[in-house]
Amino acid sequence: MRFMIIIKADEDSEAGKMPPMEALTAMAKFNQEMLDAGVLVGGEGLQESSKGARVTLNAAGATVTDGPFTEAKELVGGFWIVDVPSRAEAIEWAKRCPTPPTGDTVLEVRKILEAEDFGENFTPELQENEQRMRDEIAERS
Repeated sequence: MRFMIIIKADEDSEAGKMPPMEALTAMAKFNQEMLDAGVLVGGEGLQESSKGARVTLNAAGATVTDGPFTEAKELVGGFWIVDVPSRAEAIEWAKRCPTPPTGDTVLEVRKILEAEDFGENFTPELQENEQRMRDEIAERS
């Protein structure tokens, strides 16, 4: 099962403040542990929302709103994707994340939807197309 471990943004990350070297070193070590354990699929940090945009879609079309966005604690600062046997194991990996030098780090663990989660509306044709796209993405990596 794949899970996304979401790193919530905070006031420092939203201000564009980079972590100190010690924090970056600890995070690199944690990433290597997940890689060595064979659970890490991917992960990245994100720039602050002031450099981003939101696109809202509805029947009338698309509306683009440039950042920054309020409520830093509701924003995503980064993520990992892990492939583990259970939600409990994903949570255990999240609990091993290095602690910040100051303040709190809030992580959110969410299961990534798989084909079987969509039920009968996800037809064999749609599943085949999805797999073809995944294979193409993997070839580009």
